[in-house]
Amino acid sequence: MKNSRSVGASSPVNGKQGNDWDTRRKRKVADITQALSASPVDVAALRRMAISEGGLLTDEIRCQVWPRLLNVPLHVLDQEPETVERENNKDYNQVLLDVQRSLRRFPPGMPDEQREGLQEELIDIILRVLKRNSQLHYYQGYHDIVVTFLLVLGERLATALVEKLSTHHLRDFMDPTMDNTKHILNYLMPIIDRVNPEVHDFMQQAEVGTVFALSWLITWFGHVLSDFRHVVRLYDFFLACHPLMPIYFAAVIVLYREEEVLDCECDMAMVHHLLSQIPQDLPYETLISRAGDLFVQFPPSELAREAASHDSMASSTFKDFDLASTQQRPDSVLRRRRRQKQAALESAAASSTVARPSAARRFVRLAVMGLTVALGAAALAVVNTALEWAPKLDLFP
Repeated sequence: MKNSRSVGASSPVNGKQGNDWDTRRKRKVADITQALSASPVDVAALRRMAISEGGLLTDEIRCQVWPRLLNVPLHVLDQEPETVERENNKDYNQVLLDVQRSLRRFPPGMPDEQREGLQEELIDIILRVLKRNSQLHYYQGYHDIVVTFLLVLGERLATALVEKLSTHHLRDFMDPTMDNTKHILNYLMPIIDRVNPEVHDFMQQAEVGTVFALSWLITWFGHVLSDFRHVVRLYDFFLACHPLMPIYFAAVIVLYREEEVLDCECDMAMVHHLLSQIPQDLPYETLISRAGDLFVQFPPSELAREAASHDSMASSTFKDFDLASTQQRPDSVLRRRRRQKQAALESAAASSTVARPSAARRFVRLAVMGLTVALGAAALAVVNTALEWAPKLDLFP
């Protein structure tokens, strides 16, 4: 289903501002086309386009760019999905229940017959990915992510991309236990503390915890946002960034609601209820830019000791994933990874500090100066240098 959900909701649409946006939009379409036409494809440029104002603009463009952001090979994209056996499938009953409850995720006014056909495809995609990857475990909320890919890409492309996403960005959520998911949630409070200690201390005093953000994180906000344009805009952003970016975005939502939080009664139930009700009129472009800034100022490696007790599989494998997506051969990626691990072991005894490249330091300085434009220092750093800080998270022996 590919219709004209084309412009990020925060984009100006009226008067002179609307004309300016139309000009920028046309320029962005040209830049995306140029990046796709390059040999090899300019994945770094596509990431910048996905992060900057308006994201990837249309579902038609997403069909071309999302596979590149996830580095899904063309021969995989061309494969027709196999038939899925539902009988005696251990996940089928739960998947069926979740999909039947997902009516609100389909566009209003869609004919019942069309929606029911898409729900059948949604079930097939989920079961197909789980069958191909026995190490993955279904969780409630996974269907909220898969349905977004289905609505944008159709069944064939969605199957390929969801499988890649499930073995990378979503890998931690698909463990037999929620340990890694809880671990990622543990990054939320340290981020808030770095930016606004008053809000952090209030939430700590209320003992609200981080469960209110669980559905945000494990569905990439698909379950809690009613406007599909907002959902796909965030997916553009998350697909172009580090796997922990959704938790940074969760933090900026809380920080954006500072006054509401501090005006709330300091009671766990009251604060949890407030934070669980996510506003639908958020300034998404501003928050996306702010999340990028915070990732640069407070990278995961700086927060790891406060956040975690063991490795996040998605984070620790992201550097390999990124190297592959920049058109390097897999064997060279593995050799480089081995060299990096060996170097890390040799230097661990000498120093516990995180060495950052000079380019990263420049980006951090600019970010601290408040450069939160649509594609400023933060967005460039997220794309180009933040991966140097991908956390190992093996902490607290």
